[in-house]
Amino acid sequence: MPNIHSEAALKIGRRVREIRQHLGISLEDLGELSEISWTSIGKIERGVSSPTAETLVRLATALEVDPGSFLTGLTADDYGVRLHQLSARDLIRARAEQGGQRRRRKA
Repeated sequence: MPNIHSEAALKIGRRVREIRQHLGISLEDLGELSEISWTSIGKIERGVSSPTAETLVRLATALEVDPGSFLTGLTADDYGVRLHQLSARDLIRARAEQGGQRRRRKA
């Protein structure tokens, strides 16, 4: 069995497959409608390949869903181990605290 790209790719692929099957269309049909090779779509559905933003938009357009529906609930952690868990808010807060400490030292 091929390696899974990431947990995120697996979740996205499952969502694509669920919608495609609910509509009753084949991989080949979706490939033609989205102008993406059906073999590439198969890899996405199995989680072997992580789709680009363009691919997600093409698939969503063909399936008549919001492209964001493929990404809802995913986090960076779904792509594997992260070196840190900081966000922009954490960085801004730390810089503000450092700035306050510098001002206190000068006084």
